[in-house]
Parts: sequence; structure tokens; C-alpha cells
Amino acid sequence: MRTIRLRAALPALAGAALLTGTLLNTPAQAAGGVKIYHVWFDSPGSDNRSNTSLNGEWVQIKNTGGSAVSLKGWVLKDASNHRYVFPNIKIGAGKYMKIHTGSGKATTSDRYQGRRAYVWNNDKDTATLTKASGAKVWSCSWTTRDPSDKYC
Repeated sequence: MRTIRLRAALPALAGAALLTGTLLNTPAQAAGGVKIYHVWFDSPGSDNRSNTSLNGEWVQIKNTGGSAVSLKGWVLKDASNHRYVFPNIKIGAGKYMKIHTGSGKATTSDRYQGRRAYVWNNDKDTATLTKASGAKVWSCSWTTRDPSDKYC
């Protein structure tokens, strides 16, 4: 009898959740609100591999949730599997963080991969953010139709 009541209640609960908007509709909501927000894949000026040029290439993530999220062990990668593994840091509620390709001094809003070559392809690529467990959080793709950056 108890199983029958639960089965009957599930459709009603699902309907109520849809009406109240409490279902998690996007991967970012399911991951505490962290998403890839903006990618600048073609750094300004000539591609001369200077640190300034490398840092002109970045991925910006945003925490759209109401509380800080630990990024420890999360991975940002491209289609060729160039990986940046986040250290033991958090992104605050409503905050943005840029992950630059080159080197620099890490802050709460800017992180650096420390690379000496470009990561993001200008013609087409995909930035993917995953949790430490490997669960996909968000991805953003672009092609040559996009100018030099893309809002995701």
C-alpha cells in the first residue's frame, strides 16, 4: 500500500516543482550555479606568445548561485584535453573568475595556467568545465563565425 501512495504522489510532486520553478533546468544550477560565462579565445594583437598575449586569452566562469562553491579539483579543458586543474579555492556567490592562459599572480578573480603556448583554437574549440568527479558542469563551443570572443 505504501509503495502505491508514493508512486501516485510522484507525478503530483513533479508537477508542483514545475509550477514553482524549483527544478534544476541547467547544468549550472545543478552544479551550484557555476558556469562558463565568457571566453576570449583570440587574444588581441599578434599571436607572438608573449605573456601579455597569452593572458589575453581566457575563460571567465561565474557563480550564479547564492553561496560560495569550492572548485578544488575541478577541471577546465579544451577539445584537445589541455587541462587546468583548480587548486583549493572557492568562487563566491555572484562572483566571476578569469582563467588566463599565461602566467601571473593569482587572485580571487584571476587565475593563471602558466602556459607558454595558446590553448584555445581560434577556428573552433570547446571549453568544458567538470567537477573533480568528472561530472560535466558546463561547456561552450565556438567556430570562425564568432569574432574573437563568445558569451556562453
